[in-house]
Amino acid sequence: MPVDAATALAAAPTSGRIAWGPDDVQLYHLAIGAGAPATDPRELRYTLESRLHVLPSFAAVAGGGPPGVIRGLSVPGVEVDLARVLHAGQSLTVHRPIPVRGAATAVSRVTAVHDKGTAALLVLRTEAADGDGPLWTEEAHIHVRGEGGWGGDRGPSGRLPPPAGAPDEVVERPVREDQALLYRLTGDRNPLHADPDFAARAGFARPVLHGLCTYGMALKAAVDTVLDADVGRVRSYTTRFAGVVYPGETLRVRMWRREGRIRLAVTAVERDDAPVLADTVVEHD
Repeated sequence: MPVDAATALAAAPTSGRIAWGPDDVQLYHLAIGAGAPATDPRELRYTLESRLHVLPSFAAVAGGGPPGVIRGLSVPGVEVDLARVLHAGQSLTVHRPIPVRGAATAVSRVTAVHDKGTAALLVLRTEAADGDGPLWTEEAHIHVRGEGGWGGDRGPSGRLPPPAGAPDEVVERPVREDQALLYRLTGDRNPLHADPDFAARAGFARPVLHGLCTYGMALKAAVDTVLDADVGRVRSYTTRFAGVVYPGETLRVRMWRREGRIRLAVTAVERDDAPVLADTVVEHD
């Protein structure tokens, strides 16, 4: 079969040097909607080089290389059609604040291949470290339609119980019509997010927003609303991609506050609150 679990798991880790600077950080922040209002002091932490702080979800694009989904498809034992691939989930652990300018070694390997029956689910873990030690650890969950059914381990479900009670905070964030085109400049050139013909072949009415763009927008909403835009308080961030977002829609972000933890649910307003991020948790100081 195109996904050979044993070969993928036995493959040697890949290692490479990544580097980034203020321009990369500012582009990422603008691509996830930062900068409105442009003179807001909290927004200037994302957009003005003299005050710049790094939202931890920047780790997903640091260095400008291919995103985890694409890296996962280049592993030995994985030969699949990109049109059958979906980004199923993402997790991030921040070991210390990400510097505005930095360089690191990123080591990636497939740590699990689960048999979901109608699909295979690959887990690609990337660990980044610089001369001072570990910076972050992230995992991309890669869903490959039509590649399950070989009798392998299904793996954990990752589903959480529904949050109790009404949310403590609800905010809405618009997605610009050109947002996917801008986000592509951070490194993810998958045609699913720009080419109508490719999107149609993948089963979508039109190009969809990058899941990692929605991921960054939701984290920023939580940090701005609950943590007073203090990005250094974030310790980990996990989500499951439950549905697509189309450019031009509006995200509704519901938040439940708990000690050291924010539970999020993100929906698309214009499609009757269709879920787009689920089982989403920010852990913080």
